Amino acid sequence: MSLAPWRSSIAHALYRNRSLAYCKFVQLATVRPDGHPANRTVVFRGFWEETNQLKFITDFRSQKISDLYEQPWAEVCWYFPKTREQFRLHGRLMLVSLHTDDKELQALRSQTWQDLSLAARAQFSWADPGTTRDLDAPFQMELPSETEVLPEFCVLLMDPQTVDHLELRGDPQNRTDYERQTDDTWVRTAVNP
Repeated sequence: MSLAPWRSSIAHALYRNRSLAYCKFVQLATVRPDGHPANRTVVFRGFWEETNQLKFITDFRSQKISDLYEQPWAEVCWYFPKTREQFRLHGRLMLVSLHTDDKELQALRSQTWQDLSLAARAQFSWADPGTTRDLDAPFQMELPSETEVLPEFCVLLMDPQTVDHLELRGDPQNRTDYERQTDDTWVRTAVNP
């Protein structure tokens, strides 16, 4: 598979916004089983090897996991303030968990775990997300191993089908749509902003 033409635009935006720690924060929108939208901020963890799949991490116990099983389609909205660019990526999500059989995906899961900071790994040893917290009790947190991946840790891959790139600088502004074809090629179309 060749890299999509929008990949270089994202790489350029990441480079030009690199001084902003939050430039890797994206909004991930999914659809809940009841049909209502769910939106949250996640951290972009890079692309999976030489693919066009975006990599995120999540906790197997989180709400978005049950959302994903019902409806695997999602959209990412990513804004780069220095360059005033917005990317909207629409595609399917794939969960890589302890239960994933594919050895290559398990290697990805293990490597992603090892690439995390100790503080990021520790979050997966916390109590179940979204459950009631006793503010009078000390917060329980264990420091997990760098190599032993906790069962709650998952990698979330997004395989984009369409990408909308809006450059807000300029008069007029520039907007480009990218659409993935069945043969994995991409069609690029300049559209009105």
